[in-house]
Amino acid sequence: MRKREVWSGRSVFILAAIGSAVGLGNIWRFPYIAYENGGGAFIVPYLVALLTAGIPLLFVDYAIGHKFRGSPPLAFHRLKRATESLGWWQVGICFVIGVYYAVIIAWALRYTFFSATRAWGDDAETFFLQDFLQMNADATFGLDFVPGVAWPLLAIWVVVLVILALGVQRGIGAANRFFVPLLLVLFAGMVVRALTLDGAATGLDAFFRPNWSALTDSGVWIAAYGQIFFSLSVAFGIMVTYSSYLKHRTNLTGSGLVVGFSNSSFEILAGIGVFSALGFMAQAQGVGVDEVVSGGIGLAFIAFPTIVSQMPGGSLFGLLFFGSLVFAGFTSLISIIQVCVSAVEDKTGLTRVPAVLLVGGVATITSLLLFPTTTGLNTLDVVDRFANQFGIVGVALVTLVVLAWGLRRLPELQDHLNSVSSFKVGLLWRIFAGVLTPVVLGYMLISEIVDRVDEGYGDLPDALVTTFGWGVQILVIVIAVGLSFAPWGLTDAELEHTESTEAGERL
Repeated sequence: MRKREVWSGRSVFILAAIGSAVGLGNIWRFPYIAYENGGGAFIVPYLVALLTAGIPLLFVDYAIGHKFRGSPPLAFHRLKRATESLGWWQVGICFVIGVYYAVIIAWALRYTFFSATRAWGDDAETFFLQDFLQMNADATFGLDFVPGVAWPLLAIWVVVLVILALGVQRGIGAANRFFVPLLLVLFAGMVVRALTLDGAATGLDAFFRPNWSALTDSGVWIAAYGQIFFSLSVAFGIMVTYSSYLKHRTNLTGSGLVVGFSNSSFEILAGIGVFSALGFMAQAQGVGVDEVVSGGIGLAFIAFPTIVSQMPGGSLFGLLFFGSLVFAGFTSLISIIQVCVSAVEDKTGLTRVPAVLLVGGVATITSLLLFPTTTGLNTLDVVDRFANQFGIVGVALVTLVVLAWGLRRLPELQDHLNSVSSFKVGLLWRIFAGVLTPVVLGYMLISEIVDRVDEGYGDLPDALVTTFGWGVQILVIVIAVGLSFAPWGLTDAELEHTESTEAGERL
C-alpha cells in the first residue's frame, strides 16, 4: 500500500500553513477594508469573525484532512462517496486561482527590479497600465502577448514546479522554512522604514481612529467575515491537503490557533506599514489621507511606486515592499497548486513528478495563454472576482451545509479533533461552523449574485464577464461532477484507508 508523505514535524506544517494563509490579500486588501469599515473600530468585528468563523473553519479543514488522509477528492470520498464532487470543486477553484495568482507574483517580481531605478518615472499609473502591461483600451479578450510579463511568469512557474516535484518535506516544507522567515524579515524592515517617514503618524491616525458608529452597520460585519474568510485559505482544499500530511498524533486545534492569530497579526502589521507610507504620500502631496487611500492592485502597483519615487531611500523601500509581495504570493501559490497535484496523485495513482508535470504543464500553458496579454488585466480582474465571491464562498457554503445538516458529521469531526488536540471543541464550535458561518456565507453569496445580475461587473463587456466569470465557475462545477464518476487508480483497500483504520492497525 502506498504510504502518504508526512511533514517532519508540526512546526513545518505551521510554517507551511502560515505561508499559505499570508498572501497578497493580507498586504493590499486588509488595510483598505479596515479603513473603509470603521478604522480602529473594525478590529472588533474582525476579531469576532476570526473567533467565530475563521478558526472554526480551519478546525473543520484540519479534521477532514487529518482524519481521512487525502487530497480533497479522496478525503470527501472517504467521508461519503457522494460528496467526492465537493473535493473536486475545491480543486477546480484552486486551479483557477493558481493560473492568475502567478501573474500577480510575476508583476511584483518585475517591480522589485524596477525599484532600483524607479523605472516608472513620475507617472506610476501610466507606466503600469500602458508601458508595463501595454493595456489595450478595448476591454474584450485578446491574445497580443506582453513579453515583459510572460517571461517572469514562466520563471515563477518553473520554480514552483521544481519545489513541488521535490515533495512535501524536501520541497514544500524546505521552501516554507526559508521563505516565511525571509518574508517576515523583509516586511518588518518595510514597516520600520515606513514608521520613520514624515507623515507616518497622520497615516496611522487615519487607520486606527475608530468610527464606533460603523459597528451598527451590517455591511461592516459582513466585510469583517469576508476578510477573515478569504485571508485564511480555508474551505477550498488547501488546509485539507496540508493537514493530510500530518503525523497521526498532532495537536490540530493548537496548530489552528497559531496559524489563525499569526495570519491576523501579519494583517495588522501590514495595515501599520501601508498607512504609514500613505500618510507620507498624503503629506508630500499636501492632501488628506482619504485622497490617496487605495486597495488591491492599485495600491501595490500605482500608489506604492509613487511613494517610492517621493521618499528618500525609496529604492530600498521598494525592494522591501515588492520583495514581500513576491514571497507572500509565492508561498501561497505553492499551496494552491499542491492541492491540484495531490488530487491527481490520489485519483490516478501517479507518482509525484509525473503528477507535478501534468498539473504544472496545464496550469503554466493556461496561465501564459490568458494573462500576459494586452487584455490580461481585465481578464484577471473578472476571474479573480468570480473565483473568490462565487467559487470559494459557494463551495464553502455547500460543504458546511452538507457536513452539518445533510450528513450530520460535525460531532464525528469534533471527536477526532478532541482525540489529538490540547484545545477541546464542543457545542459552540458546532454552532459556529454549522449555523453561524453558513448564514454569513449564504448572505454574502446571495448579495453578490443579486449585485452582479443587476449591475454587471463595472464597465467590462458582458461577453468577457459571462465567459471568464459565470462561465468559468459553472465549468468548474461541471468538471468536478464529471471527475467524481471517473475510476480511481487506487485499490479498494487504499480508498478506504483512513486515520481511523491506521490508528486501529497501531493498537
